[in-house]
Amino acid sequence: MGPEESANASSVLEATVPDGNVLDVRGLRKTYESEGVPVRALRGVDFLMAPGEFVAVMGPSGCGKSTLLNLVAGLDTPTDGEISVAGDSLVGKDENDLARMRRRHIGIVFQFFNLLEGMSVLENVTLPAIIAGMPRRQAETRARDLLDLLGLADKARNAPGVLSGGQRQRLAIARALANKPTLVLADEPTGALDSAGGLEVLELFRRLHAGGQAILMVTHDQKVADAASRIVRMRDGRIDDGTEEDMSVTITESITSTTWEP
Repeated sequence: MGPEESANASSVLEATVPDGNVLDVRGLRKTYESEGVPVRALRGVDFLMAPGEFVAVMGPSGCGKSTLLNLVAGLDTPTDGEISVAGDSLVGKDENDLARMRRRHIGIVFQFFNLLEGMSVLENVTLPAIIAGMPRRQAETRARDLLDLLGLADKARNAPGVLSGGQRQRLAIARALANKPTLVLADEPTGALDSAGGLEVLELFRRLHAGGQAILMVTHDQKVADAASRIVRMRDGRIDDGTEEDMSVTITESITSTTWEP
């Protein structure tokens, strides 16, 4: 990789870094009703993320980790508590305000991709940037740069349906990065992939983290969580006290390439 290629990769993956915390969650509670019975999904969660952190949230099924992610994304509303992303409070916002917040601050990587099958690979990445307010030509240039960096440049005109699982998830990550988010949220990003595809995604997340991108990832897989710089464990709607693990960026695999083999 030459100096020019390295500089271009750094520019494309450059993270948006706020002055304060990326994420500030205080006293977060969420109660649902199931057949008339209240279900307390979150029972008072306090959680902070600094700029550039890569945090994995682990816990058994039903512990509240996916609920936490949905609330941070503004896809659900809390029963009580405060959530701020890059100093922007989510509490009290209507659907339009939450959508604007997501466009400004959030990129989401779903377990099952959630790609637009009626659009091309390029259009899947270009559209979120345009919606976020980026001029069309600039959005398309950024989309092409991301696809090139993620080894999908030759698939730009294809439909997502012809891609492998690993390629589809790389496309989903490119889409999540299109609006230059402050925070990337990833819900079981390797859960629908085989081992090889999962490794591709983890290596990409490591590279994003090395470039200063803040990432909050939910996973049930310890090997996946070990890629993060910090692990937070949840149980019964709460963060387990004393079980946060500082991984101190102990990345054992060096990433030596800026592009992926298609």
